[in-house]
Amino acid sequence: MTLGVVIASDRVGAHALAERLQDADVDVRLVVAAHAPAEAAADAITGREAAELLGALAGADVLVVEAARDTLTAQLVTVCDRFGVRIVALCDGAAGRRLAEMFGVAASELDDASLEILAPGPLARMATPDGRVIAVWGPSGAPGRTTLAIEIAGELARDGRRVGLVDADTHAPSVALLTGLADEGPGFAAACRAAERGILTNAELERIAVPLGDVAVLTGINRPGRWPELTSVRVEGALSHCRSWVDEVVIDVAAPLERDEEIVSDLDGPRRNAATLAVLSAADTVIAVVSADPVGVSRFVRAYADLRAAVGGARIHVVVNKTRSSTLGFDARTQVRRTLERYIGISDIWFVPWDPKAADAAVLQAQPIGLVTPRSALSAAVRRLVGEAIVPPVPVRGDSARARRATVSSGTDAGVEGERWSRRAGRSRRATARV
Repeated sequence: MTLGVVIASDRVGAHALAERLQDADVDVRLVVAAHAPAEAAADAITGREAAELLGALAGADVLVVEAARDTLTAQLVTVCDRFGVRIVALCDGAAGRRLAEMFGVAASELDDASLEILAPGPLARMATPDGRVIAVWGPSGAPGRTTLAIEIAGELARDGRRVGLVDADTHAPSVALLTGLADEGPGFAAACRAAERGILTNAELERIAVPLGDVAVLTGINRPGRWPELTSVRVEGALSHCRSWVDEVVIDVAAPLERDEEIVSDLDGPRRNAATLAVLSAADTVIAVVSADPVGVSRFVRAYADLRAAVGGARIHVVVNKTRSSTLGFDARTQVRRTLERYIGISDIWFVPWDPKAADAAVLQAQPIGLVTPRSALSAAVRRLVGEAIVPPVPVRGDSARARRATVSSGTDAGVEGERWSRRAGRSRRATARV
């Protein structure tokens, strides 16, 4: 695929750079003045010139622009994010590099810019993909996939890990809605497009991610109709880079596992469930969420065979969410355990109680439950799930985790509760039965 480049520079060597790129089979769309992209992004210029520039920028892959306060602006970075365009900043000295670092864009000298453009992902290629992918799945009917994904990510971050939360739901994405984050930014779809072009790096992921406390969030598509952007190849490429970006990648996926499109057509077109299937096949651990009611349990039993086929050899941890006796009668946990053991042979089950007060308070404040009501029964159950099923507490990386805990604990009891859990995690895993 030919790389499209727009160069915005007033330097004498800009045209020489364009010639070198054209010799390397790069499509140089335009060579314009250094200030032109920033002024177009800020609507400072109008007419045919601005329309031509923005049109070329929308179809380009890379924008080369001089690193100065009037040429590399926040408005320009936002426009490039919206278009999925990577920025390479031409820097003369330390001031330009600091500005490029502030915006999270690649910094390069004019003589080395062609190397940066043609090989934009050296960090991603050299990094060791040692991160773990944790997929959170559940059958249709709102069993609480997104809520548990958010809580699990937050709990993992409290132990000092670098955690990323990804919304890969192509049917009903809702991570941004539940956490009060803006979903108009690039998010996971932009990461997928960059991975397909070969320009996704750790710095790029850090730039397009939205912070949620200690968790970096790649928001989902803001309209379900954008699902063709999340193809299988793109998702697999993005996840491969995410492994080198953070220690734990928690991914919320959609419920459907059908491959109906492949049955009715042999054309290599987009598949709506391709993102879910790609995540499940790449996952190291799968959290399978069951709604604690007769309909939810029945749906999970019928879909479990498809889930098992999709994940391959990954380990599946079954979590029964919204556990209460009002829908299943006396001793609801025993009934669910016996049903799952009888029909699909699962005996290791974790239960999360029905806690509407904590869930409603979190929705009202658009924050994770672990931050709004850290002492709730739901938060305690998720804490036990992470400590027992997913991974036990690990040594903290330097002083960063202590700083993160201090940030979380300010104004809430989350930090105190996290320290108590760390001290008694090993004892509780031995003494507490899995109920």
